Amino acid sequence: MAEYQHHLHVLRHYELRLLRCTAATQKPHPPTPQSYPATPLHTVITDALDLIEAGRYAEVLSSGATRKIFGIEEEFFSEFSDDSVNCADGFYSELMNRMGSFLVDESVNEMERGFRAVLVMCIAVSAFLGFTQCNLTGPLDGLPLCPLNANAFKEWENWARIQLMSSGSDLFGKTYNLQYIVFAKMLLMRTKDLLFEGSFTSMEGVRSISWWLARVILFQQKVLDERSSSLFDLLQVFIGETFHHFGTLEKVSNYWGAELHEEDLSSIVSMLHLEAGILEYTYGRIDSSRLHFASAEVASGLELSVTGVLGFRTVHQVEPKAQLVLVANTSTSNSTDTCLSTIPELPANASKTSENNSCVHQNGKDEVSDVLMMPRLLQNDYPGIGAQCIQNGGTTAVPLNAIQQGVVLAQCLLIEKRTRHDEMQRWEMAPYIEAIDSQQSFIFIVRCFCDILRIRWESSRSHTKERALLMMDELVQRIYACSPGVAERIHFCYGVYLPTIHALRKEYGELLVSCGLIGEAIKIFEQIELWNNLIDCYCLLGKKAAAVELIKARLSEMPSDPRLWCSLGDVTIDDACYEKALEVSNNRSARAKRSLARSAYNRGDYEMSKTLWESAMALNSLYPGGWFALGAAALKARDIEKALDGFTRAVQLDPENGEAWNNIACLHMIKKKSKESFTAFKEALKFKRDSWQLWENYSQVAADIGNIRQALEATLMVLELTNNKRIDSELLERITLEMEKRTSTRQPVSSDKKTRQPVSSEGANNDSCTGSAHPSDPNVIHVGDSTSSESGMGISRENENLVEVLGKVLQKIVRSGGGADVWGLYARWLKLKGDLTMCSEALLKQVRSYQGSDMWKDRDRFKKFADASVELCNVYMEISSSTGSRRELLAAEMHLRNIVKQGESFSDTEEFKDVEACLVEVKMKLESNLERAPPVVMK
Repeated sequence: MAEYQHHLHVLRHYELRLLRCTAATQKPHPPTPQSYPATPLHTVITDALDLIEAGRYAEVLSSGATRKIFGIEEEFFSEFSDDSVNCADGFYSELMNRMGSFLVDESVNEMERGFRAVLVMCIAVSAFLGFTQCNLTGPLDGLPLCPLNANAFKEWENWARIQLMSSGSDLFGKTYNLQYIVFAKMLLMRTKDLLFEGSFTSMEGVRSISWWLARVILFQQKVLDERSSSLFDLLQVFIGETFHHFGTLEKVSNYWGAELHEEDLSSIVSMLHLEAGILEYTYGRIDSSRLHFASAEVASGLELSVTGVLGFRTVHQVEPKAQLVLVANTSTSNSTDTCLSTIPELPANASKTSENNSCVHQNGKDEVSDVLMMPRLLQNDYPGIGAQCIQNGGTTAVPLNAIQQGVVLAQCLLIEKRTRHDEMQRWEMAPYIEAIDSQQSFIFIVRCFCDILRIRWESSRSHTKERALLMMDELVQRIYACSPGVAERIHFCYGVYLPTIHALRKEYGELLVSCGLIGEAIKIFEQIELWNNLIDCYCLLGKKAAAVELIKARLSEMPSDPRLWCSLGDVTIDDACYEKALEVSNNRSARAKRSLARSAYNRGDYEMSKTLWESAMALNSLYPGGWFALGAAALKARDIEKALDGFTRAVQLDPENGEAWNNIACLHMIKKKSKESFTAFKEALKFKRDSWQLWENYSQVAADIGNIRQALEATLMVLELTNNKRIDSELLERITLEMEKRTSTRQPVSSDKKTRQPVSSEGANNDSCTGSAHPSDPNVIHVGDSTSSESGMGISRENENLVEVLGKVLQKIVRSGGGADVWGLYARWLKLKGDLTMCSEALLKQVRSYQGSDMWKDRDRFKKFADASVELCNVYMEISSSTGSRRELLAAEMHLRNIVKQGESFSDTEEFKDVEACLVEVKMKLESNLERAPPVVMK
């Protein structure tokens, strides 16, 4: 048992050394336990780790020990000497078979097998770090085309490209040494599978293999043009396993024990959370990303907050203005210190020649623009800040280690996603960027990431755009430079969201285009093989034919590259190019299928477009606009269920897609599912608040589910957005009728017998019910009387509020004119309010709106006129009954007689009969009123 524990201790020691090669700090590794015999295998592992720590990855891959593992001799290379994809596939398949034989050799014991697994991990990690060097950290030279220094065939690189693109996405630009990452992934996956298949106890000593696999697959995603669903599924598995083993300080401590100090423990946990946060951010899962970044902040001993301090942002600024400043409280500092984004001026004895001094970094750039790199702050009741004006580049700030600096910069990623893409977004990032700029020491990768964030910020402002261009040029040169060395660059490279070299150069090219330097941008896009950007540049210059010739020239050299065929199809608008791309990719080019689907949609072949989109999304289900396009094609093809599924998948990938939410809501409206439609419209309106059509649909479904308040508020928004020109009279009629029903129990409303029937509340006729006690019976105790009374008062207040909002809507309409229907609704609202005089005025305007020479020839118009007239005369009778006045009755009589006289041609209608009946009632009221009138005494 003791021997087994020692075996695990040594295995984990090697694991830790391998992991520390990419840690945030470079510390001397603890020596290998002396009690373990120095066997040839241990010597090979130690030598490999020494080379990896020195950044000499090619030497590890070409070493004699590596060749011995795979049984490689000169004759072996002669067997695979063809420059073909099939030859490359056979070569690497044979390597995996030989590696498997080496790993599961039955002639060695379990402990030896564990160390062999670690040695294979060293080789895989060497290949992966070599790929990272060529495509992320630089410098680009120093590595052969093939990991094992075999034949440098171009078709072998094409084989690696096919392997990477099998996930359903094209490569993004020109990626170097593709065989390295494919080789590393194959080794790690095969090793993990063999260890688990054999149920080896040695697997207990190599748990970090899941972490390395997660890194490899995430980097594969980084070099692809689109997010891949298959890679995401793998990442979820491997990052889950990694958290199971190393997700807490306790787990890390239990695994490595005395090998780690407390600071190392927090560093490993923080780094894991940062990498997991970047993973979630890459796939657009912002909430999960935020949680991981928050966990990294806690594990690193940081507490971040942003405050305001008076200061100067420009050279010529006279009055200080409020500046955002980051306050970073660190639990690792000796006292309760505060790290500001800008800090006091340099002491006279401070060194100003250090390569890493932020003062040097800023001073040269400040000369380019009047806007300071960091604001000069004034004292603002901050502890630890002197009374003097605070200068950038000081030395008194609390130093942050690399992990903490990474945590600070990670906040910029969250700001970019959770806020609107406007000028204020970059200013919210500013304090975090300036906090890192003010640090006295930082590792290479953090410096690069901070510069990229600053470049993106300053390139969005005209006063600092020139400085941003100079900084970008300097950054690209820094990546390609030989100094610092490879080992220094690799530290913490997976803990920040640094773009790949070709992605960085793409940003450089786009910045050049925005500055008008299109010629320089063309050179960059051609070098990194971003054909679409190249085509755009040539089109800006009016040289589209030159772009076509360039792509054709590249196709003569690389006829099996589906990206080139797709780009040629984009510029020539020829479906044959996309079909050729499918042919050379063995029907695996999702981009070609999407292009054919768009072409089919544009020519009206919606069924074909739907089929092609389904096929394309089966290859890569995470393409952002794919599900929306599938939904649109299905909708045109009258496939409602497929359309609904497509739009639903679209909002699952992009919850901020307002158009997709709107389409979901409309489809639910078609299916008569008002509740689901209401929910979808609420989401859609978060992102498309300026669409009156959305608000109008929302008001209708809100009314359908009985949410009157939301319906009225939506109607107000429609009026505001259309300047009172868009009026939904039918909806307002429904709402008014509902309000009349709700208020009928406390204020009976006279209603049109055909359209508005008063609805009594439940239990209104309680007295007539057999066996029911009268509510006022003193012998009966009503347990819920108090509660019912309070509930009734609450309902009454709510109804009163709704009536007020309805009035606000109607008043807004009638002030801008309004038609006959609106005047009728306004009159009914006034009647609800009890203002019969104004109600009669509104009804009179409604009646006059119907009047005209054409009315006596239009049967439908006459019917509406007659209904309005009857309603007007009913109100006149109510006014007369309450005031005793005869004037209203006389006006009603005259109006009704005129209708009867002129409307004889409509005597067969119900409305005409209602007018006659109303006239009879008015005459009876007049006679009754005359009889009650007191006699007049003549003097």
